[in-house]
Amino acid sequence: MRATGPLALVEDLGRRGLAGVGVGRSGAADRGALRLANRLLGNPEGAAAVEVLLGGLEVEALADLDVVVTGAPAPVLLDGRPVGSHARTRVAAGSRLTLGVPGTGLRSYLAVRGGLDVPPVLGSASHDVLAGLGRAPLAAGDLLEVGEPAGPLPATHAAPPPGDDGRDVVLRAVLGPHEDRVVDVAPLATGWWEVSERSNRVGARLQGEGLVATDDEQLPSEGTWRGAVQVPPGGEPVLFLADHPVTGGYPVVAVVVDADVDRAAQLRPGQRVRLRWVTA
Repeated sequence: MRATGPLALVEDLGRRGLAGVGVGRSGAADRGALRLANRLLGNPEGAAAVEVLLGGLEVEALADLDVVVTGAPAPVLLDGRPVGSHARTRVAAGSRLTLGVPGTGLRSYLAVRGGLDVPPVLGSASHDVLAGLGRAPLAAGDLLEVGEPAGPLPATHAAPPPGDDGRDVVLRAVLGPHEDRVVDVAPLATGWWEVSERSNRVGARLQGEGLVATDDEQLPSEGTWRGAVQVPPGGEPVLFLADHPVTGGYPVVAVVVDADVDRAAQLRPGQRVRLRWVTA
């Protein structure tokens, strides 16, 4: 590892079935991008890869490798030569691969054939930024081991999926169990909300006119989930992402449908978003 950019984490598909003992699932913020990268390499879909925030990653191969970059379409350079993303690239021993800043989106995924061989913590290699579980964020000088390939290389490549092009984003959602705890939940769908710079893998914090609570009564803590839109006392919603807390006591007024949560994980600070109500 030569450089990591703002944040580079090892992520797989997370820790399943441990919420009852206070451990969140975590895993890749954009699960579809991780699955795609692994399919292109013939890996199991949940194999560990590197999640890269806003580019800046530079790695040197110590052996011949097949790699793929998916997610936010970042410029990919091999020894200074553009090679593109969303297609397999052969990296010879001694060569360097660099990811630039993506034009749109937030998180790119660098996967390697065989997957990253990282010791699991509670069944997963993922780093959870809220709980501090898993391998620490990557740093220059780190060495990552690569596992053995699980099968033959597939014949297909993939074109970059259509992204949001940095434009305003509409996410599908259903009303949440506590939608009556705010005076009016409609502004989530009728107005635009700006993604705050304070957003992270825990959640996308949305700035706007604010939602007004119907009363100050404290809710008992209950389980939370990825895609839930929680409203803290300040009135500005938080859309929970991969590393959300296991429980919470603020009203959940909406839930983004699971198929759109990966898009939410690619929202950049300053980008505008609103919800569109759908039936469950």
